[in-house]
Amino acid sequence: MPIRTLVWGENVHEHINKTVAEIYPEGMHSQIAKLIGKDSNISVKTTTLQEPEHGLTDKALEETDVLVWWGHRAHGDVADEIVERVAKRVWEGMGLIVLHSGHFSKIFKRLMGSPCALNWREAGERERLWVVNPGHPIAKGLPAYFELENEEMYGEPFSVPEPLETVFVSWFQGGEVFRSGLTYRKGAGNVFYFRPGHETYPTYHDATVGLVLRNAVNWAYNPNRFPHITEAPNVPVEKALEPLEARGGSLHEAGEEGFR
Repeated sequence: MPIRTLVWGENVHEHINKTVAEIYPEGMHSQIAKLIGKDSNISVKTTTLQEPEHGLTDKALEETDVLVWWGHRAHGDVADEIVERVAKRVWEGMGLIVLHSGHFSKIFKRLMGSPCALNWREAGERERLWVVNPGHPIAKGLPAYFELENEEMYGEPFSVPEPLETVFVSWFQGGEVFRSGLTYRKGAGNVFYFRPGHETYPTYHDATVGLVLRNAVNWAYNPNRFPHITEAPNVPVEKALEPLEARGGSLHEAGEEGFR
């Protein structure tokens, strides 16, 4: 079975900014999907902020193995209940790839539990991405480094938790550096943050970026789901694995669900 991938796009800049519209006439989400879809092992769908429930209904998420997220201008327009729904699916085992300015999205900040802040500059400068973990599956087929001639600068410090692995580190023409490819495991879900992708530059027309995205989808995929991972059941004395006698008082009466 192919890896069922859903590309979520904010789909705002394409309609209000001429430069973005010219670079991505069919929407950024569509171009990202085209890059990912070049892998025959991946089936890709797209959805946007403007769809009912932002296109992230229970059914849509049940049919998604890996969710790819790009947002920027309208982070605050994403409903909190949808954020919690997506977070639950990640904890249960759905993969999540967060792109560029998605570092400040509600879902990324929810999963990271940190400010996710950084320094930035929009000057179209050269970005050189160094592969610092060449044996990682996300770096498969990549050279020692690759360059994007025009990108927005992101600079350290990047206030995220210490990652599970760092795959890429970026250098920018202005001198800053940035940890630009980070992996995490949240619950049973694999999460990858990939820095490039500013909307006024043709980053998602770059072949090497496409290879990274395809590698990331394959890495993030987990065929298993663990729906009970978010539950906190009360296990009564009589169901203990070993014989047990209750001692002391309790906040709960027998049979009550109790506080969590």
